[in-house]
Order: sequence, then C-alpha cells, then structure tokens
Amino acid sequence: MEFYEITPTLENYWRGIILFGKNSASYKFALGKSLIDLAGSQNDLIKIEDLAVPYSKYLCGHIEIADKQGNSDGEFLRTCRKYNLNEVSHEELISKAIRLGFGDVLKAFHNVPSGEVPVKFFIEEGRGVKKGIRITDNFLNLFADVDRHDLYEETESRWRLVETAWELNVSRNLIAVSASRDGDELYANNRGRRINITSSRPALNGYQKGSCFYCYGTIEITAGSKELADVDHFLPHTLMVNNIVGNLDGVWNLVLACQCCNSKKSSKLPAIKFLERIHRRNEYLITSHHPLRETLIRQTGNNEQARVAYLQDSYNKAKEVLIHTWEPDPKGPETF
Repeated sequence: MEFYEITPTLENYWRGIILFGKNSASYKFALGKSLIDLAGSQNDLIKIEDLAVPYSKYLCGHIEIADKQGNSDGEFLRTCRKYNLNEVSHEELISKAIRLGFGDVLKAFHNVPSGEVPVKFFIEEGRGVKKGIRITDNFLNLFADVDRHDLYEETESRWRLVETAWELNVSRNLIAVSASRDGDELYANNRGRRINITSSRPALNGYQKGSCFYCYGTIEITAGSKELADVDHFLPHTLMVNNIVGNLDGVWNLVLACQCCNSKKSSKLPAIKFLERIHRRNEYLITSHHPLRETLIRQTGNNEQARVAYLQDSYNKAKEVLIHTWEPDPKGPETF
C-alpha cells in the first residue's frame, strides 16, 4: 500500500495493479495491455467481443514466446495454441474468448495483496452476450495525462518476467535473474542456457514511478525518446576493478537515471541519503512476486534487517575507495 499511498496518483494505482498483483495466470497482463490499446476509444462502453480481439491477440502472441501461461491450463489457452497452429479460425478464437477467456480476471483486475486499490478504471456491465465493461473517469484521466507507451512497456516487461518463471518450470527459488554487463538487459540462466527476458528499463521504471532515481525528474523508457533513461550502477562499476563490492551487476544495484544525472554522477559515489532510497526501491521489488523477488533476496539477504546491513556494508566499502560523494539538486517532489 505504501507504494501508491506516498504518491496516490492514478498512474501509481495502475502500476500497483500490474506490479504487485499475485498472478496465477497471465490474464491480468493481457487485459491491461488491451485496455491501453483501447484508451483512445470515444465510447466509454466496451463490449466483450471488442475487448476479446486484442486480449486474444496478446495471449496468442505470448504463448508463442512461452507456452506456459499460468499454474494451470484451461480450454481458452488450449484454443489459443490451436489458433497459433492454424487449427482453429480467428472467429472460433474470439468466440471462445467471449465465452471462456475472461473468467475472474475482470473481477480480480483491481486486486493487490492488501485488497482492491481505492480507484477503479472500469466496472463490469451486463451478462452473457451483452457483457462488457464501462471505463471510468479515472481511466480517461489516466491516459489523458500519461504517455501510454511507458505503461504498455512496463506491463509487457512484467509479463515476460512472470512467464519466464512458469516456462522454466523449476522452483521459483532456483531462478536467478541477472543483468548484462551494461545493465541494459535482464536474463535468466537455465541449465547453462542464457534466456533473455526483457530490457531493464521497463522492468525497473514502474517501481521508480517514472522518475529519475536521483533527482526525481521525469524519465522515459521508449526507444528513441528524448528523455530516454540511462541504466546506472548505484555503486559505480569502477569498484569491480578493486573487487571491493561483489555482484555490482546485480539487480539490487541497478537504477534508472536521467541522462543529466548519469553524466554528472559518472563514477562518483551517491550521497549517503540515497542508501535508504535504494533500499526502499529494492523492497518494492521484493514485495512484487517472482522472479525478481527471489533474485534480490538471494543477492542481499533473507530478511529486511539483513538487506539493510548488506547495503550499508557495501556502501562503507565503496566509501573507503571513492571517498567523495555526489548528489544533484531535486527536479521534482519525492515519489519513492
């Protein structure tokens, strides 16, 4: 709840739904992406048959990437596989989606571990063939003010992380997510095989609420954007030479920074006040669910006290080498 209570904006309520929900299947992600697609619609009532088209498209597309899309299977997902194999028509796919594809996802969409978020982006209407959803003013206001592309990329990235755990079909406690040396990509290792998952930017951006880690200025994550965020090592990568701090390429040490802050920080050590901020950001990731949760716990400690000690010890070791610290002037209010 702290995630959206600190800054209770519509954007952060949406992120809370996507990032912190307990997912036994991927339907929430498909619904989220479908809603974003329909954000420009002039009609506030969306019929279930219209919603079924993008919803089915996204599920079929992801099944081609990772066949397993949940802890259990169902007739609709089996139909999606048949569609991918050209064994059923598009009309049959949509018909099955209307009858069986939505299940409880419409009712459960707004759920987070503490209950429902206090705003709703749509309400269900009708039954059977007349079933649909009516989008609310919250939904209209959200997508009037926010670049939908970043929320779209964050939803896609979250989906890729979750489905990777299902697809590898091993205990989530054994899955380790690693970052490439430049920090741009996240990947998992499975029996010696490296599996690329997603870009670091959309995977981390939601937990930073679209803000630079250091100055709280606005950042973007879509390729080609003028304000494209840089992936920065909180404790500088130069410490690798001294082998002072281990696992600097770990997710725990990656943050998104605006280009200005990343350039000025360079190889400097962030001021001590940022240590609490990166701890809070990492706890958001841990409050989220596999596989980033297990990765961070493995990297930094089994409980919050141990994780605080790990960060403080790493910072102290870095301070002995780098000595001088850096911090920018804030460009926006504190958001996390």
